[in-house]
Amino acid sequence: MTFEEFRATLRGKYVPEDLCTPLRALWLDANDDWSAAHCLVDNPRTKAETRVHAYLHRKEGDLPNARYWYRRASVSPVTGTLEEEWESLVRELLDSTSEQGVR
Repeated sequence: MTFEEFRATLRGKYVPEDLCTPLRALWLDANDDWSAAHCLVDNPRTKAETRVHAYLHRKEGDLPNARYWYRRASVSPVTGTLEEEWESLVRELLDSTSEQGVR
């Protein structure tokens, strides 16, 4: 799936079933369901889930908690806009899932 195709799914009513958990969380977040997005990655098991968890806490405005999760994901806290971070995460996840053939 391309970024543009992912963006087009945001007009739908339901999360596409073939998305990995971090992408599902970002889909929900983009559809104004922060709480459901957070629930999906609340106990992250992968680096990608941890990274999305950090983003969600940053969006929530809980910067100390976000910094903790960025450290857990072994990435520097993002200083760009939330929109830029969201797009970057989606693109990275789409690239990694297409390369690995992983759901």
